[in-house]
Amino acid sequence: MNALSLVPGSQPALFRLLLAALFLLLSGFAAAEAPQQKTQVPGYYRLQLGDFEITALYDGPVDLDEKWLKNIRQRDMQRLLARQFLQGPKVQTAVNAYLINTGSKLILVDAGAAKLFGPALGHIVDNLKAAGYQPEQVDTVLITHLHGDHVNGLVTADGRRVFANAEVWSAKADNDFWLSETIAAQAPADFQAFFKMSRDAAAPYLAAGKWQTFDEDRELLPGIASVDTRGHTPGHAGYLVSSGGQRLLIIGDVVHNHAVQFARPEVAFEFDHDAQQAVASRKRVFARAARERLMIAGMHLPFPGIGHVRKEKKGYAWVPAEFAPLKP
Repeated sequence: MNALSLVPGSQPALFRLLLAALFLLLSGFAAAEAPQQKTQVPGYYRLQLGDFEITALYDGPVDLDEKWLKNIRQRDMQRLLARQFLQGPKVQTAVNAYLINTGSKLILVDAGAAKLFGPALGHIVDNLKAAGYQPEQVDTVLITHLHGDHVNGLVTADGRRVFANAEVWSAKADNDFWLSETIAAQAPADFQAFFKMSRDAAAPYLAAGKWQTFDEDRELLPGIASVDTRGHTPGHAGYLVSSGGQRLLIIGDVVHNHAVQFARPEVAFEFDHDAQQAVASRKRVFARAARERLMIAGMHLPFPGIGHVRKEKKGYAWVPAEFAPLKP
């Protein structure tokens, strides 16, 4: 028999001692638990396209109201959203931009929204830096269209150029519309702010002689050609990037909602300048991408917004690219 058991009252005391030791041990484990970080990874993703390095940049999320989707019955829209485990009335979409490093030039396609659409957006520059670049290294900015969520990021809050060494290219038809004070004056009052955003974004580049236009499909830089995708805006443009036998078509706002508009490309969007033309451009882009097995990248596709288009019996399907390491 243990001698301790012969001491009166020793067993309860020993039990209490063991309990205290166990409590201290468990407290130590609890203190060692890692706290939650409450942050997301930096918003960039890379892929290699021939000799070009493509970096997708995330500007942030924005909620689009399902009522902005036109030419579709409510029950059909709800069914398509539910297939992607989405539910209205507000559906999150991304705002993306794309950085192309050709080896000799650094080219940015679109510049994001800055903070003019709320604090959730405006992260292009931060993510560009996280990806290893500085704004002053950008040689060229190609603009898909002059809506504020694509061009506000060209300028600082006090109107200076963010990309101080870059030349900006925009389709002439978009310039003639969005930069026109005459057209702006004739627009409804609630659209005046959108015209002002476009003019404010272009102003310091125009003043510096750094703003260029094009009015037809052509190669703007080696390996990068403009593609007419007008409709969402008068001069909406895509950009076909080609290197080493590989191709990527950056489609801008050809798609606003991946759950609905791939399956039903005839679905228009509230802010399409010419809805009929926008639908025609979307159908043409989808058909070409599926037929030629083109990789596409979209400014409002789920980040990183890169993948393929598959033809279905009716409509099309979006096939996101799989995450993959870069080959050395």
